[in-house]
Amino acid sequence: MKPRMKYLDDLRLAHVLADQADAVTMSRFRSDDLKVATKEDMTPVTDADRTTEETIRRQLSTARSRDSVYGEEMGTTGRSSRVWVIDPIDGTKNFLRGVPVWATLIALVEEGEVVVGVVSAPALGQRWWAAKGGGAFTGTSLQRNRQIHVSNISKLEDASLSYSSLTGWKERERLPHFMSLMDDVWRTRAYGDFWSYMMVAEGVVDIAAEPELEAYDMAALVPIVEEAGGRFSSLLGDPGPWAGNAVATNGLLHEEVLDRLDWPEEEE
Repeated sequence: MKPRMKYLDDLRLAHVLADQADAVTMSRFRSDDLKVATKEDMTPVTDADRTTEETIRRQLSTARSRDSVYGEEMGTTGRSSRVWVIDPIDGTKNFLRGVPVWATLIALVEEGEVVVGVVSAPALGQRWWAAKGGGAFTGTSLQRNRQIHVSNISKLEDASLSYSSLTGWKERERLPHFMSLMDDVWRTRAYGDFWSYMMVAEGVVDIAAEPELEAYDMAALVPIVEEAGGRFSSLLGDPGPWAGNAVATNGLLHEEVLDRLDWPEEEE
């Protein structure tokens, strides 16, 4: 693991944050007294979500006091061009039902570019990470890891596609486009959330796409997919996690997937 030295300390810190988050989330996962509330957007939030974000913010206030923080549960604090983007539990619905497919997402954005990403899924026993220019990895620590790469699949009929649900595509009147793409690929599975994109980075899935996401859902995923050799963009092809939707591929399939989904510009 050889990320550029510029971000090595930040990557190390992100792993420390992930370790602390894992301790909180695993202590509450499948707990009999888990507290669940409904937010204004009608999505669920648990006490584990809030405690995890508070834990990460507390560590950052000491280790990176000049940096800003943007988190799902507590919004934005600070005004720095360096911003830590946090999703304390990506996959809260899985978490509260006892499904082990959920993760803490930790990213560092510098001048609008995501330069560090860590995805920690302790119930799966997996973690993925990348720093700009340093490659993408999976493993249990910075010392125990293997480098990952996207696939070399170049034809849709040989490709595996992962998604979260069909509802968003239907609401945006793009379900026929998505279903047509599903019909033409080799295999489809709804692995969902962060896991779809990590599988793209590992080369075991070739395409992942979602029509509605927040920046904190995507930021940590971007450098991992890209440093693994893939491409991560909006459904209009704009780079980064800022457009409210996403498609990730091994790069070879990207333009064809964008053409097939034919996302209208007015939806951006």
